[in-house]
Amino acid sequence: MSPKWCKSTRSSQGTSGQCVEVARLSEGIGVRDSKNPDGPNLVVSRDVFKALTTALKK
Repeated sequence: MSPKWCKSTRSSQGTSGQCVEVARLSEGIGVRDSKNPDGPNLVVSRDVFKALTTALKK
């Protein structure tokens, strides 16, 4: 089953088109450039991703 890539609903705001997408993967959380879905992606552990999103919310 292929991962379901999602981006924030706030990504459609503005005209820059600079968005990232995230997906739950078996090995962690995948992060990729929405403009290049076939390009490389970064995979981080769920704990690292949670720490990142917690820090960004502050």
